[in-house]
Amino acid sequence: MAKADPLNHTMRVVVLHGKDNFQLVERLKRLQLALDAHAGEPVARFDFDGASASLSDILDELRTFGLLASHKLIVVDRADQLLAVEERRRALERYAEEPAEGSTLVLRAETWRPGNFDKIVVAKGGAVVKCEEPNAADAAAWCIKRAAHVHQAELLPQAADALVDRLGTNLSRLDSEIAKLASFVAGTGAAGSTPKIDAKVVSQLVGRTREEQAWEIQSAVLRGSPGGVVSKVRELVETSQAPEQLLIWSLVDLSRKLHDCARLMAQGEPENSVSRTVRLWGDATAPTLRMARKLGPARAARLFAECVDLDRRSKQGAAGDLPRTIEGFAALFADSVH
Repeated sequence: MAKADPLNHTMRVVVLHGKDNFQLVERLKRLQLALDAHAGEPVARFDFDGASASLSDILDELRTFGLLASHKLIVVDRADQLLAVEERRRALERYAEEPAEGSTLVLRAETWRPGNFDKIVVAKGGAVVKCEEPNAADAAAWCIKRAAHVHQAELLPQAADALVDRLGTNLSRLDSEIAKLASFVAGTGAAGSTPKIDAKVVSQLVGRTREEQAWEIQSAVLRGSPGGVVSKVRELVETSQAPEQLLIWSLVDLSRKLHDCARLMAQGEPENSVSRTVRLWGDATAPTLRMARKLGPARAARLFAECVDLDRRSKQGAAGDLPRTIEGFAALFADSVH
């Protein structure tokens, strides 16, 4: 990830590309602020969709003097589709050779094909900036700086690592969680001191990873307590805000494992071979094998089919009140394995 933002008010053509939406938005915002500051007034902004906009309309806007502001910012989203046609790419190359002094053109896109246009932009004092998610170490360092500079909180290094471990490196999601954590610790500590976010606070308030959440409901089902499963589903949906589709995926995944294990064991495969084939690991291994043997291949196959049907109905909007449906289904699932 770039150490500093390379954009400034002198640039007349800028390309921002990549899948990190936070950086795509943030870098444009910083460029617009720099243009505003240099102009001494808000610049006039015009947005176009590269998938449908006419190139002639974009070029006319770039070359026409603004009536209400001294400088104009022209933003083209999905710009890769605008440049996909060779004739339009050539026309934009010609524009980039001699861009209008009173306008700044920003092309944004998730995907981008480097080429001669990029070379011209850079040669003429513009910039081509890749906006991809950082690696885990850079994301954790970014979180610490973001917490201090934007959210007025001290995010401790272990807490930053825990945050990235739970959420991944998507900066938009990380920033949202940091804001929540900073709000939670606001006012704590000595008067006048910066509130601290430690790993314990992250553990309490930040949702678990997809794998952890999936194992939680699977573990509850394998314990065979319908009431415990209902409580766990409610906790995951209402407290951890786990998506309902994740819970259904977890049930389908468990039923598939039970079916595969039951079928292989019925064919005489030893348990250690079955666990490797089905890819069972850790604490999940023993209870899954035990329940698969108890169910047998026929009952396990019916259970798998019912889970797949629930998944189908949920995606078609035919599952009713989905959280309640999942609660009831998971309770029956738990009861059936015992």
